[in-house]
Amino acid sequence: MARWMRFEHVGVSGFGTLENDSITVYQGDMFDSPTATGAVLSLDQVAPTTPTIPGKMLALWNNFHALAAKLSLDTPAEPLYWIKANGCYLATGGTIRKPPAYDGKVVFEGEIGIVIGRVCGGVAEADVEPYIFGYTCINDVTAAGVLSKDPSFQQWTRSKSFDTFGVFGPVVATGLDPMALTVRTVLNGQERQNYPVSDMVIPPAKIVSMISHDTTLHPGDVICCGTSVGVGSMKPGSTVEVTIDGIGTLSNRYDE
Repeated sequence: MARWMRFEHVGVSGFGTLENDSITVYQGDMFDSPTATGAVLSLDQVAPTTPTIPGKMLALWNNFHALAAKLSLDTPAEPLYWIKANGCYLATGGTIRKPPAYDGKVVFEGEIGIVIGRVCGGVAEADVEPYIFGYTCINDVTAAGVLSKDPSFQQWTRSKSFDTFGVFGPVVATGLDPMALTVRTVLNGQERQNYPVSDMVIPPAKIVSMISHDTTLHPGDVICCGTSVGVGSMKPGSTVEVTIDGIGTLSNRYDE
């Protein structure tokens, strides 16, 4: 198991593995046999960036039994997903910003995310595991008032793609069994979500396989696996933390 992160140090981008508060620095390609440089940095010497630079971030709806039951929805036979626009990404420690021309409700959604490690197109579920590099924490932020603003068209991509709304990190953890994990979301010190990944309708390997038959996935791409009960709104000045044991805590402030 390893916890991979990207960072900036004295104005230079780098990456490495995080253990406790020490980063072993690597060079090369994170997804293709990187080599250790011999350098070690402490976490307080760097500014964390998003752990990958996704070519695309896909996000699922209605993928947990508990939330489907609460909303009286049938569970889907295939992933229901949209794309969060490239450029909305935000790392741990960054500030989630309210869209300038929007005064409605902004919602947090704590989730687990899959990070792709190899080019993956049309792969069978039984063969998917080598294509999954690891897992990360997600806050799938949503401008809820935009979603159904136009009665002729639900605006999933727009409502979830404002700048800073694609929040993920702090690391990508490898060697984990995702179905043994729990997602916990805390807003201003109060727990709002605490749910098992094992309640997922379509599990990670099947998600990757099915989506790979729609669109080819590439190293660094992220799939947000959907959220469960407890989603809520944030007021400016709030702090939201998404924690998954083995991965860490994704912590961000929401402000004007």
